[in-house]
Amino acid sequence: MTEGLPEGARALVITVSDRSHGGARHDESGPLLVSLLVELGFAAPDPVVVPDEAELIVGALREGVAAGVDLIVTTGGTGFAPRDVTPEATRIVIDREAPGLAEALRMENRQAVPTTILSRAVAGVASSTLIVNLPGSPSAVRDGVAVLAPVVGHAIAQLRGGDH
Repeated sequence: MTEGLPEGARALVITVSDRSHGGARHDESGPLLVSLLVELGFAAPDPVVVPDEAELIVGALREGVAAGVDLIVTTGGTGFAPRDVTPEATRIVIDREAPGLAEALRMENRQAVPTTILSRAVAGVASSTLIVNLPGSPSAVRDGVAVLAPVVGHAIAQLRGGDH
């Protein structure tokens, strides 16, 4: 359980992958991310899987924000491939960026996995929802949750209007 996580905290995981959406590849990162967030104390349903299409990513993000979830974490679509558009879609939805969080995610495990710094992932706030992009690999999901765990409770408490 994450220290300071407000009671009833809800999360949504969105897997961004053409292959997983089309059934050509089993989604490993999304279900892993759900289980790790549940371990932190979040209530989280099964992941939503969308293809690498900006308008569908934006739609899934906006649905989560409208539903009032505290945290949305995406997995996939953060690299250099032409169809990797998760950061661009996220920027359409967020009101304010959280660059320190995105930088910390890129620096986690950088010595062991130098390509971590190639992630274009962003983080930010839309209404009272924190949105974080993670790369699509299970190891990147584990590393990302390790970065989020000590700070996400405080961030959500602040977004809910808690004391600074």
